[in-house]
Amino acid sequence: MTTPIHRGKVTQGKLILENQSRFLVDLSRLEGKEIELTIRQKKSKRSLNQNSAYWGIMIEILSECEAFGGYTKDEIHDALRKEFLSKIDPITGLTKIRSTTSLNTKEFAEYYDTIQRWAAQFLNCYIPSPNEFDYSEVMP
Repeated sequence: MTTPIHRGKVTQGKLILENQSRFLVDLSRLEGKEIELTIRQKKSKRSLNQNSAYWGIMIEILSECEAFGGYTKDEIHDALRKEFLSKIDPITGLTKIRSTTSLNTKEFAEYYDTIQRWAAQFLNCYIPSPNEFDYSEVMP
């Protein structure tokens, strides 16, 4: 069974659920069972605009850079993730590489900015910020 996620808002100390009836159905399925309840602030996932800018501006421009000759766009994406979203697990010594889909909007903006600076410094390649480019018709 998948774990349902219910969203809502706390207003004047009360929980207002987006879909109260769905919550009650899910709750009834757990009748007589012990449960675990987690409450946390909703995280903003990267936006569709951020994703479009990443693939339509950044990856597109990098794919045309001489340094990435012979790379596919997916290989560029993987190389960037490995360079900028990886860390060594201190227990296993293995490299963990985050997915860009796990980034929230702030983390994704930082990731984009980091790659912009890196491309300018090491590739002499200018990548415009999302607000400097019309990517409204770019499909990820």
